[in-house]
Amino acid sequence: MKRGRKPTIDAADITRAAIAIADAEGLAAVSMARVAQEMGNATMALYRHVKSKDELLRLMADAAFEDPPPLLDGGWRDKFEVWAKALLAGIRQRPWFLQIPLNGPPSGPKSLAWFDSALGALDDTPLEPGEKVGVVMSLMTFVHGEAWLSISLTKGFENDPAQFTRQYGQRLREIVDPRRMPALAKIVAAGVFDMDDLLDADDMAAEFDFGLHLFLEGVAAHIGGRS
Repeated sequence: MKRGRKPTIDAADITRAAIAIADAEGLAAVSMARVAQEMGNATMALYRHVKSKDELLRLMADAAFEDPPPLLDGGWRDKFEVWAKALLAGIRQRPWFLQIPLNGPPSGPKSLAWFDSALGALDDTPLEPGEKVGVVMSLMTFVHGEAWLSISLTKGFENDPAQFTRQYGQRLREIVDPRRMPALAKIVAAGVFDMDDLLDADDMAAEFDFGLHLFLEGVAAHIGGRS
């Protein structure tokens, strides 16, 4: 009995299989051999469509998110808030994205769609083209940084929940010398860290909103100066 030919595969199929592995087991589990195994193909068959693991990681990074949300209502500020929160949600859904090395500017179709979406929010502003790029890249850096921080702290909480309780504030009172660290000592004395849960989800969301507000205030001031 003849064996049937294996179904034709392409780079998109390979990328989807790799993402499924990363979602289930983390980025470290992704290799060309493992993807081939999951797809029921020989490893060399994958290399006809994806030249290397580095290329596979680039494809995964581009395909990690859904399309950017529609930015139909409000001014540039409202649109940036929608865009930033959607990007943050996407990264949190696939935290392995942050482990992929960033070796160049946006170039994949999904990445460029997100880039275009954010640039479009600035259409009605007086900013020069280069300034718009700078603002969007700065916003992207802010969101990536916030996502990395929240994901890292969540992992730390899973390993040692006690360090995110009132014990942290108590420990700071013991080690922070007001003569050497006067600003931090004032914050500690004010009881800012005297909380039962320093990693409360609502507090983390509020901190992101506050940071985003400060960023947008700076952009607004810059746009006001250009006007």
